[in-house]
Amino acid sequence: MAVTSSGTATVTLPTDEQILITREFDAPRHLVWKAWTTPELVKRWWHANRGEMTVCEIDLRVGGTWRYVMVADGFGEVGFHGEFREIVPNERLVSTEVYEGIPDADEHAAVDILTLTEVDGRTTMTILVEHPTKEGRDAHINSGMEDGMQDAMDLLEQVAVSLG
Repeated sequence: MAVTSSGTATVTLPTDEQILITREFDAPRHLVWKAWTTPELVKRWWHANRGEMTVCEIDLRVGGTWRYVMVADGFGEVGFHGEFREIVPNERLVSTEVYEGIPDADEHAAVDILTLTEVDGRTTMTILVEHPTKEGRDAHINSGMEDGMQDAMDLLEQVAVSLG
C-alpha cells in the first residue's frame, strides 16, 4: 500500500497508564485545529475509511461535551464521548474520552491532552492519552486502535491541507 501522507504517527507508551501519539502534518496548526474541532470537517476524517460517521457533536467550550458515533464496517455501532477541560485555540485541547462500548464506561474515562506546535508551516501534533489504569491503557492499545488512528490522521492531514 502506497503512503501518500507526509508522515505517519508514532505511538509510544511513556508510562503504564499512558499512550503518546505524535504526528507531523504538512499544514499550519490553525488549519489542523479547525479540522480537529469543526463537526463538518471531523466527519470527513474521523471514520478512517472504516464506516459511516452518524453523530458528530462538538460543544467547544470548557465544560462543553463532544460525542462521535459511527457504524463501523463489520463491527456495528461504536460511540465515544467526553468533556472539554481546557481549550487554548490552535495550541492545546484537554478533554476526557469515554468508549461507550464497555460497562461503567464513564468510570474508565481517559484524559486526552492534544498539543499543536508549528514550525515553518508544518504542525506537530501530540496526543497524550492518560488512562486511570494500566488495564485500560492496554485494552485501548489492544483494540486495534493504531491502524484506524493512522488512517484517520492521514485523512485529517488531507482535510487540513484542503482548507489552505
